[in-house]
Amino acid sequence: MTDASDAASARTGHRVLVIDDEPQIRKFIDISLRSQGYATLLAENGQQGLGLLASKGADIVVLDLGLPDMDGRDVLKELRQWSRVPVVVLTVRSSEDEKVALLDAGANDYVTKPFGIAELMARMRAFLRNAAPADDGAPNYDDGTLRIDLARREVHLDGQALALTRKEFALLSILVRQSDRLITQSQLLREMWGPTHTEDAHYLRVLVAKLRHKLGDVAAAPRYIVTEPGVGLKFVSERAAG
Repeated sequence: MTDASDAASARTGHRVLVIDDEPQIRKFIDISLRSQGYATLLAENGQQGLGLLASKGADIVVLDLGLPDMDGRDVLKELRQWSRVPVVVLTVRSSEDEKVALLDAGANDYVTKPFGIAELMARMRAFLRNAAPADDGAPNYDDGTLRIDLARREVHLDGQALALTRKEFALLSILVRQSDRLITQSQLLREMWGPTHTEDAHYLRVLVAKLRHKLGDVAAAPRYIVTEPGVGLKFVSERAAG
């Protein structure tokens, strides 16, 4: 971030992460936002954007869908595993089905290209007025035995990297970011498999068993993943366990 951007952050307290692969659009948005007192973080691809959000945090994200390394919807899905920061999507895809898909993937709003900066800022202000404090990045967990870095998608047990499937990691990340809170079975099924699978409890049972096995957790005496029969699951932190 530039010195000017740091000064802007001090004036407004709002930091905007812009993820767009087109230099001219990044520059246009950057200049426009800083002129209105926002701080900016700029990323040219999805992985860089996720890294900046995890390491520096942001109050809102402006995300282009057409990125060179990954689809914008995939960025949304990864981001939503550990952050609730508002996301405004820039898209040339104007069909109703595409817009619904974006919102289902975790976007809060969208602006169709070509767009006016006044419209983009108005949509941003609507979220920032009632926004919670900026994310401090993806939560990490480390009790000396199990180490979880959600931003880097890394899990280590006794110093050894664990190979988790996408679903296993997604479940773990949902639980870790709400450590010591019971998450209902229906909520987990909805987040993991969609609204049409809220009654498919066997999906969750199988996934939990596989994840527990990799974590060295025992269902009868769990250290990390506790089941409340018929209700849901929670990840027990070291603090709560002690």
